Amino acid sequence: MSTGYQIKNQRAAHFLTFQIVDWIDVFTRKIYKDIIIDSFKYSIENKGLQIFAYVIMSNHLHLIANSSNGNLSEIVRDFKKFTCKKIIETIDNFQGESRREWMLNRFKFNASHHKANKNYQVWTHENHAVHLYSNEFFREKIKYILLKRSYKLRLANN
Repeated sequence: MSTGYQIKNQRAAHFLTFQIVDWIDVFTRKIYKDIIIDSFKYSIENKGLQIFAYVIMSNHLHLIANSSNGNLSEIVRDFKKFTCKKIIETIDNFQGESRREWMLNRFKFNASHHKANKNYQVWTHENHAVHLYSNEFFREKIKYILLKRSYKLRLANN
């Protein structure tokens, strides 16, 4: 297991990146973005997650977060596990999903390469967690997220 991006200080703010396997553009549809937003809300209200900024891109998301309970790794694990199941369930049941068969096949294929996954793997195993060790580094990552968000807004308005 890689040690480069482990969350060592479970209460500290981290810049986190979660990516979809094979860079599949899951979040081009609002229905899947809503799963992420609802899961963020649940984790905030019930698990002690604190989110300072986030952006959902087409195939990955960035957030700056910490845990008031000192269990950021557990929150991330539970978030990814729940959203994986919910995304798969939604793909399977969403009548407007023209990519259903292809997406489910890709997620199934990725799961077949890891012992921990039984049926589907939506997220990569890495969390790319970067400890925000200073106010300057924290501000730098906030600016990065805001830039990504404004870029998405400009694209949507064109």
